[in-house]
Amino acid sequence: MKNKGFNFFFNLFILVGMVTAVIIVNVMKLSDPDVNLWKQIIFTVGAVMGVFNTVLSANGNIWTFFFGILDVTICAFTNLDSGNMGQFLQHMLYFLPMQFVGIWQWRKRGADSKQKVKARRLTPRGLLFVGLGIVLGTAAVFGLLYWIDSERFAAGKIPEMDSAKIFFDSAVVTLNIIGQIMLALAFAEQWYVWTLVNIFSICLWTNRLMSSSVESYTVVMLIKYCFYLLNSLNGIRIWMELSKDGGELPHRGHTCC
Repeated sequence: MKNKGFNFFFNLFILVGMVTAVIIVNVMKLSDPDVNLWKQIIFTVGAVMGVFNTVLSANGNIWTFFFGILDVTICAFTNLDSGNMGQFLQHMLYFLPMQFVGIWQWRKRGADSKQKVKARRLTPRGLLFVGLGIVLGTAAVFGLLYWIDSERFAAGKIPEMDSAKIFFDSAVVTLNIIGQIMLALAFAEQWYVWTLVNIFSICLWTNRLMSSSVESYTVVMLIKYCFYLLNSLNGIRIWMELSKDGGELPHRGHTCC
């Protein structure tokens, strides 16, 4: 009972904190005279859906994917409208299908509207592959982003090359992709990956805060990711419980094979 009480109040704290941060960020953006009011409201709704998605996933609740579908779809629309075709395609061709993969896989592992998912654990070999994927993926994305920023710097579109920002950005992109796969397949170790995502995001926004051209909402973004970090640490605690007994599913009657 004490554990349930702690979970309830901790989740409420995280939920209220993240939603508040998201709303403040978007209210600040609304002060821009060039912003489209309705588009920004839609983006805010999507961001709030993302908050619910994150908290529910930490608690092993399959409803996380239904909020994820709304979040990803709205983010895709926002990027399409802004001309960010790379982000649009990433959301539509990767993040959106992975929500349905997650529903399929979690249902196979006993999750429904009342029952939490039975998490699984990575083998040592699986951990090695994840580690290699993070290192090689980050290096590949870093090389690509560094080349893009070099071209922009040469064209005078950015004032300087910021290697630290490029590294943190590369790590966040790679870890997000790997974390989404692990989330859909219900591996408990995903929460170590999400913890790294949030640590690198905090570093990214701290780096932004120390730059000369800092936006007014940077501090709020930093606070938001601090809440996300707390949520991911709570996710580790919950998913270690969900993955006890090696993630074996309980038998449901007799099978023929």
